[in-house]
Amino acid sequence: MNKKPRRGTEPLPVGKAPTHPVLGQAYPRSIVDWEGSTYALLPASIRRPKLLAVVGDTKDLRRAESDTGSDGLALCPLSADNLQVLRQRLFWLRPRLLGQRTGGGCGDRLGLATPGHVRAVRGTTVVPVFAQQSVRENVRTGRTPRQVIDDAAWGILQEGWRELWGADADHLKTPEDIDPFARAGFSFYTIDPGAHVDNEAHDADASVLAGKWSALPWTELRDSPEAMVSRYLDRTVRAEDLELVFDRVHLQRAACKYGRALAHVAYMYGQVVERLRGAPFEVEVSVDETETPTSPLEHWFIASELKRLGVQWVSLAPRYVGRFEKGVDYIGSLTDFERDFAAHAAIARTLGPYKLSLHSGSDKFSIYPIAMRHTMGRVHLKTAGTSYLEALRTISSANPGLFREILDFGRGRYETDKVSYHVSADPARVPAAASLPDGRLPAVLEQFDGREVLHVTFGSVLERFGLSLKETLTRHEELYYTTLQAHFERHLAPFSKNPTAQSSKKESS
Repeated sequence: MNKKPRRGTEPLPVGKAPTHPVLGQAYPRSIVDWEGSTYALLPASIRRPKLLAVVGDTKDLRRAESDTGSDGLALCPLSADNLQVLRQRLFWLRPRLLGQRTGGGCGDRLGLATPGHVRAVRGTTVVPVFAQQSVRENVRTGRTPRQVIDDAAWGILQEGWRELWGADADHLKTPEDIDPFARAGFSFYTIDPGAHVDNEAHDADASVLAGKWSALPWTELRDSPEAMVSRYLDRTVRAEDLELVFDRVHLQRAACKYGRALAHVAYMYGQVVERLRGAPFEVEVSVDETETPTSPLEHWFIASELKRLGVQWVSLAPRYVGRFEKGVDYIGSLTDFERDFAAHAAIARTLGPYKLSLHSGSDKFSIYPIAMRHTMGRVHLKTAGTSYLEALRTISSANPGLFREILDFGRGRYETDKVSYHVSADPARVPAAASLPDGRLPAVLEQFDGREVLHVTFGSVLERFGLSLKETLTRHEELYYTTLQAHFERHLAPFSKNPTAQSSKKESS
């Protein structure tokens, strides 16, 4: 039996040689000996799904219908109830707080990607968020927060990850959004007040700003026009080498653009505190899904006002210059981005420190070194749809016929499904499936328009093809895991202080 370490110290060793013949069929990294019992995951077969195998303490665990109850071995379904029992025994299956460590969010729209994510993260210095899903994504995939965090936990057990990980309730907009994530045990709450940002104030003239200023929700802001003016007007502030001046127009523009959003963040923060009932949690504030960039002066105003309102946060996602479209690299001048990002990083160090977050961050390879350099590691990368695209890459090889159906269906659905996304693909530039031989199907996922079309139509695709898609990935799970691993190693290497470690630790199990 392994000696139980202090929580949060060194990772536990992988389980020893199987103590029961059936465990020889288990995923090798899933085998763990703990407090007199042995636990492991058995792969799915043609006749049955994956199962939890337990030798030892089976109290409170529900057995599978196929379990014969012989030889001291219990076979249990991967149910929410069984996972709750397991979490009480194996503490590393519960998410924890990430703090100021470099973070990597690994959204998984299918509930199948975590083993691939684990393989990519292992050997890096990035702290992973293995459960990350927004309310919008859950609606489109038909999944619940409980399913999201449970799927991640089973994947963590399968791959033997026993270090720190987080669970992100992403893009929460209303108090009702919080409840299912709180009940499921999420540790990280991303508040999105984007609907309350007044984009018109970005370039409104002085007379329009004056009217908006008077109409701000001063009571909800626990403030008054006079008090705000006294705090900011004609004040020069400094963040390292950056100097910002709050004249009347710039102050009113910042307040009118973000005032209602700040009131909403403070309200949502209070709701998270109330619903968590003393449980530890972390908050990220996100204003990235807006039409106009967040200027450095506006960032200073946002952070200063959040502090005044009593909000505590570990990361902030401004709207940076340029375009962060789904599933493709950064669009814009890298020189302009670096200048803008350096200013935001200086403010985050001065008023925090807190991390800067990169939303819609997948596949933005050109900016990763810039982000890491200027934050010195206080950065959080969020990815989601790129894991789904790697699932489609797997299917393009493993089941070309299904991929052809998905491709043509996506081309037809794009104009409808793109409405809630910032994307610019032209479906006419995506080749029809009939024009491509099987060997060229994966190339669609290297094309700008193809990636965006396939990315944003995921909800419609899952509604029509979800069962076939998941069956294919289950039959070819090793191909999916290795495909994901390679893709995520490329994402994580610029953020790791030891970026070559993971490339030398290819996982074959």
